[in-house]
Amino acid sequence: WGYMWEYPVCRAFADSRVQRIYGGSNEIMKLIISRDLMK
Repeated sequence: WGYMWEYPVCRAFADSRVQRIYGGSNEIMKLIISRDLMK
C-alpha cells in the first residue's frame, strides 16, 4: 500500500514520523555527549 500525497492527513502522518525519528536521534546524541563529558 502506498500513500496519496494529495491528502493533508498523509502529509501530517509522514511529517510526524520524520519528526519522531529526528527527535529520537537528538535525544540519543544528547545522551552520548553528556556521557562523554562525564568521563
